[in-house]
Amino acid sequence: GRVAEQGPVDLVLTAPQHPSTAGLLASVPSLPLTAGGSLPAIPGTVPNLEERPAGCPFVTRCPQAIETLCESLPPAATELGGGRHASCHLHAEGITVTRTLAGSTVPGSPDNVDRSTPPLLSVRNLATHFPVRTGLLNRTVRTVRAVNEVSFDLWPGETMGLVGESGCGKTTLAHTVVGLNRPTAGTIRYRDQDPAARARGQRTRWTEVRLVFQDPFGSLNPRMTAFDIVAEVLRVAGHDRSAVDARVRAAFAQAGLPESFLKRYPHAFSGGQRQRIGIARALASRPRLIVADEPVSALDVSVQAQILNLLRDLQASLDLTYLLISHDLGVVANLSDRVAVMYAGKIVELAPARALFEAPQHPYTEALLSAVLSPDPGRRSSERIRLRGTVPDLTRLPDGCAFAGRCPYATDRCESELPALADAGRDRYVSCHHADRLALRGTEAE
Repeated sequence: GRVAEQGPVDLVLTAPQHPSTAGLLASVPSLPLTAGGSLPAIPGTVPNLEERPAGCPFVTRCPQAIETLCESLPPAATELGGGRHASCHLHAEGITVTRTLAGSTVPGSPDNVDRSTPPLLSVRNLATHFPVRTGLLNRTVRTVRAVNEVSFDLWPGETMGLVGESGCGKTTLAHTVVGLNRPTAGTIRYRDQDPAARARGQRTRWTEVRLVFQDPFGSLNPRMTAFDIVAEVLRVAGHDRSAVDARVRAAFAQAGLPESFLKRYPHAFSGGQRQRIGIARALASRPRLIVADEPVSALDVSVQAQILNLLRDLQASLDLTYLLISHDLGVVANLSDRVAVMYAGKIVELAPARALFEAPQHPYTEALLSAVLSPDPGRRSSERIRLRGTVPDLTRLPDGCAFAGRCPYATDRCESELPALADAGRDRYVSCHHADRLALRGTEAE
């Protein structure tokens, strides 16, 4: 409820003078890629405004708090010159505010994944189409081809990021993989089994594949307590009452939630707490594969960093495999071993995370990377690629490359001939007629 810091944009973002500002900037997963571990998330949560601290409201979360002073006396706004003000005792004491810029860390690489074993999930030539019907006879007048000829493998312990602009088919693909959509064509094999078995009564096996939804509030039943929300999948699978109780409590602990939350309803939680409940619901059935659909898009950067660190820690401790969907390339870079780029329902590039971000081979990937925003003015690109036009109508896809109408490198061949997703070597696949001849720019390595 108070202004912690204010001043000119470049100065605040490059040299923050309040620990809260410094913490927010450090929490942002951004590019270029760096080597390292977890994001430096701000600890704890915003204090209850009905029980405001007597001193600085940030004291319980501040890594530089002066114990007696900050706990007892509210800080006054200090004039720092140049139109800058900061409400922090550190300035009165002559102490410099420390700042850590995170960048995006790469937790692993494809070399850490055992590709000699069968993949956990194998998708081949997957298509998901939706008919558009109209009139009294409910006739199909056109078809939305949301996902077209998508193929990939996902190995145990791996995280594959799936990126692309809104409407490219990411969520449709995720819902088809977990069984919420019926595929129009192609196959999905989980542990070399057909998910169609789900319709034949084998529901217990499908507790191993769980979905974390994008909306941390809309995905929770407002009439159910947090306990019942997490317990529901276990009850459907036929677990007895004692087993359900034990697993729900264990899932809450794994998701970093106190047991005092068990009997509360969704409206009583913050966005970050609701997303943790969604993660606990996914963990309760002890899954092997979690499909996370924009798991942090609705959260502020400090809570986002906490959730990303939680997902990383859970993967290490529980041997989880992730299919991570996001429009935020910094988030994807922070967790993914490999990244798939989707456009108009198709994967146009699939490569190891570092290789894709540093040296893209598809023009659409290059354009996405150039559009990445950074809070650091020194990292802002002056050569942003502005694509002309819009994504083609998915009911009237062109004969050739769907990106040809917006691509600065397109030729007549691109307009008429559909490129295949071809092996470009070193675990990279690209759908572009000119991939071997283009010199595209990516992010700079640190």
